[in-house]
Amino acid sequence: MAHFDEVRKTFWDRDPHGAQPPLTDAIVREAEDLLGVRLPSSLLEILRVRNGGGVASRWNAFPTGVPTSWSADHVPLDEMMGIGRLESRTSLLDTPYLVEEWGLPSPLVLLSGDGHCWIALDYRLRGRHAEPSVTWFETDLETELALAPDFTAFVERLTCAEEADSGTPGAT
Repeated sequence: MAHFDEVRKTFWDRDPHGAQPPLTDAIVREAEDLLGVRLPSSLLEILRVRNGGGVASRWNAFPTGVPTSWSADHVPLDEMMGIGRLESRTSLLDTPYLVEEWGLPSPLVLLSGDGHCWIALDYRLRGRHAEPSVTWFETDLETELALAPDFTAFVERLTCAEEADSGTPGAT
């Protein structure tokens, strides 16, 4: 298991395509007001390195230990949304629309997904101003899977999808 600071420094792939403009305190306040939640400080630390885009292959999977429609042993994290209003990019700010469109429970903040599957900050258990857990949602199957008790724990368990698929040492 990696330490959060190690992952934070190497989280993003080299290509900045898909990133929102650099994160500012004003954008964070706007997002928290719009979403009605307090975003985890560890998420904001990663988004201050780069505000969304492709995730480095070293960290592009979360091991599940149970099968999902995606894989026998992990869920993907190829990209993570940033916070912003670029028209060509989906953002955490799009969460209210996407939650309604895909029939997801609330309150959530979507981090990554394509409509059929999502990774989200899940505020249902602890409330909108507490540290959210991280949950995988499969909308077509109407299932969900708790991934981690908080965003830091989620990040620290990320691994490489190729290693997860092959059972290579280092995959968890």
